[in-house]
Amino acid sequence: MAVRAPHLHLTLRAFCLGAFVFLGRGLEEGDDLPFAFEEHVQRGGPALYEYRPLVRTFVEARASALAGREDARIALDELLREPAAAIFARAHAGARPSEEQALFRTVLLSLLISTAESCGGFDWDDTSFERAYAELEGSLFGAARAYAAVAPLVGISVVTQVELGEGIRIRAAATGELAHHWPEAQGLLPRDFGREVDRYCVLELERGLETGAEPPDAPAELADAVSAIRLATGAPVAAGPVLFERLDWRPFGIRPVLPIAATQPPGEPTRLDSFRAELARELLSRLGLADADTALAEALDRWELSLFQHEPFRSEQLRGSLTGLLGHTWELRAAVLLGDSSEERRAIHAALRALASGEQASQRAEDAVRRSLVETLRHGERTALVRSLDDTLLGLRTTPRLAETA
Repeated sequence: MAVRAPHLHLTLRAFCLGAFVFLGRGLEEGDDLPFAFEEHVQRGGPALYEYRPLVRTFVEARASALAGREDARIALDELLREPAAAIFARAHAGARPSEEQALFRTVLLSLLISTAESCGGFDWDDTSFERAYAELEGSLFGAARAYAAVAPLVGISVVTQVELGEGIRIRAAATGELAHHWPEAQGLLPRDFGREVDRYCVLELERGLETGAEPPDAPAELADAVSAIRLATGAPVAAGPVLFERLDWRPFGIRPVLPIAATQPPGEPTRLDSFRAELARELLSRLGLADADTALAEALDRWELSLFQHEPFRSEQLRGSLTGLLGHTWELRAAVLLGDSSEERRAIHAALRALASGEQASQRAEDAVRRSLVETLRHGERTALVRSLDDTLLGLRTTPRLAETA
């Protein structure tokens, strides 16, 4: 391999060699290297069994001792002087990690684990190190990087992977995928995650980064995706409580999901079918309209806050949401917007009129608020939509409706 940074290669090799000696001495003195007993089934032949050393677990448990060694200090100093490593120095983990802590976890510890796993333990092999180091240099000095953020998703299930656009998708979680990169993940997952039908999906953001580019604001982007799914389905969807970041398939950080997206509202879980998946995709692409429309932004915020509140505050939020969305005659405008027939419009208007008079929101009224937000986002121009609804009420035009919403 043509080494691009000989000084870095030398110091990182010295760190890994020293760590191998330190960890190997621990095994000689009585430390136990855990093993996994794996069965490999062959078609038409006998099953094969393998003892696989759990190197990652062993190394992670001794991370503090490794970080305190002099060779780790020298390697970190070298990394801090390397501009290409700056993005790893800003990795997130725990409460405000230092640049040194971030570099140790994302670069040094990752390189050590990759080398040890390739060696099958702590018997040094130059080829294993060179292969792991080549991957690191490719990440540091390559023209682009691959970023990903994954958060557990509860309250909904899918039959197949669902693309929501802009690199965001819903998919089934692979067994052990989070624990493989983040051993501490087990204590950070929602209760019963992976064991219930509505608790086996993840919300994933993947994005390519050019050299020098900052990672995306994953908490905000995944929170928008949760809002879009809630609007499209009415399901009690939540993500988190944390998201797990990778950079070039290296553990990059663990960050909290925004509270409103991480809190699960009450309700019955549902399956995301193809129609509502397409609707969620469309809504996610339209949520940016709220950035330039404060009334729409407030309407969305009030509706989402209502999902977590008890009466009378829940109904007050719903009233405020429709007032901001459609103005002070929202009962009539929403009935025209949502109703296909005079009977349906009459029923919607009655439910919303009761809500406007101070009564507790009925299920029909609550659903009307959600559907009004959906129709407004799909229309794209809130003020123009309000004008056209008034024209419809005056008999000047037909109702401005899009395809049927959920």
